[in-house]
Amino acid sequence: MALKTDAIGKSWPAHEYEVGREKIREYAQATGMDDPVYLDREAAREAGFRDVVAPPMFCVVYCAGAMAPVLFDPEVGMNFAAMVHGGQEFEWGVPVCSGDLITTSATCREIYEKTGKGFYVFESVSTNQEGEQVVRAVWTNIVRGV
Repeated sequence: MALKTDAIGKSWPAHEYEVGREKIREYAQATGMDDPVYLDREAAREAGFRDVVAPPMFCVVYCAGAMAPVLFDPEVGMNFAAMVHGGQEFEWGVPVCSGDLITTSATCREIYEKTGKGFYVFESVSTNQEGEQVVRAVWTNIVRGV
């Protein structure tokens, strides 16, 4: 089966996510992060943040709304049942804090075949309400048996 490559260069509608203090706290607790800046507003402010700060990998929470449509887009043609995680790369910008409105857009960078596997590479860019980049991410998914 030949890979669909028509989606290369395609961008999807941006997704907005309003960051809440409780979501940050829940994420930090669920991942075993006990730094007070993730849990307590005063500790975060004393450390120089506007409010409770999100752990860097909280980006998977606010990026999910932009990335989910990508994975299931028929133009991409990814067999989700045969997909495995290939890798992630992150370029961090300004910290994300409670109260931020994060806008994430996603683009298909590459789709190619190698050793009988399909490689699907997407990029997302997330900015806050001030237009400052908070993270640029490259997401690689591998589909077995293409």
